[in-house]
Amino acid sequence: MSASLPPLTVLLASPRGFCAGVDRAIQAVEDALIRTNRPVYVRHEIVHNGQVVRDLKRKGAVFVEDLAQIPDGAVAIFSAHGVPRSVEQEAKRRGLAVLDATCPLVRRVHVEARRQTQAGREVILIGHRDHVEVEGTVGQVKGTVHVVGSVAEALTVQVATPDRVAYVTQTTLSVDDTREIIAALKERFPAIEGPDVKTICYATQNRQMAVRVITERADRVIVCGARNSSNSNRLREVAEHRGCPALLMEDLRDLTLAFIDGARVIGLTAGASAPEIMVQQALRQLAEWRRVSVEEVRVTEEGTRFAPVDFARL
Repeated sequence: MSASLPPLTVLLASPRGFCAGVDRAIQAVEDALIRTNRPVYVRHEIVHNGQVVRDLKRKGAVFVEDLAQIPDGAVAIFSAHGVPRSVEQEAKRRGLAVLDATCPLVRRVHVEARRQTQAGREVILIGHRDHVEVEGTVGQVKGTVHVVGSVAEALTVQVATPDRVAYVTQTTLSVDDTREIIAALKERFPAIEGPDVKTICYATQNRQMAVRVITERADRVIVCGARNSSNSNRLREVAEHRGCPALLMEDLRDLTLAFIDGARVIGLTAGASAPEIMVQQALRQLAEWRRVSVEEVRVTEEGTRFAPVDFARL
């Protein structure tokens, strides 16, 4: 049967899928469920992926959006995206047992933003205003923080001290788009200080680089990831900006025969919060429609590992 199907080459991007920060955050929830008899509550989705959240719910984790929904005596876990200081302070006031699964790279942005405000600079945070990571970073800083999400906003943002400005970036942005925004800020504020794109996480950059490589050959690209996942959406945008139609596959129902119609080469990747099972589901579906041959396209090796979340408070 498969021999009669038309051929399809799948370029499998590598690196893809879970990064070290996501691994660490998910492991924190799983460990808490095993190591304590108390209820385990997670403030916000631990990472932006429905399959991951549903799996942890089945194991017993409860997900909430507000700290007030967490009862006294429960374990409270902060998601990988980070939280404002007000949330940390409220948890401390209530005496909650807290496990902070904030990604160390997100925490590094918090530290840099606070350092700049302590030096008397206004901070411009390049990122998406409604993203939970941005909300957390803004809430970690006592001074003024301006959120800028586009070149147009960079050209119009108003600061009180143009010669005393700094910028930091959300960790999951498009490298190319961020560089354009930084260039616009530097044109307006020649004295501005910042880390270029160094606070965009290594995994985000590696996955974007892999997509750039596969778009040189692919007719279409499938990105496995949730619709509310910033890094997954950026992968889709990277492909589209390079003239390659891209599909964000949140679940298998998003992948249709019509999307691959006429394609001979398909690129396949996954955002940093998307589990490998999503990639395998996509491959199995493609194999039902076409005679698939898989070629892994590896652009770099990732060896980063983070220390586990501290369970000392439990």
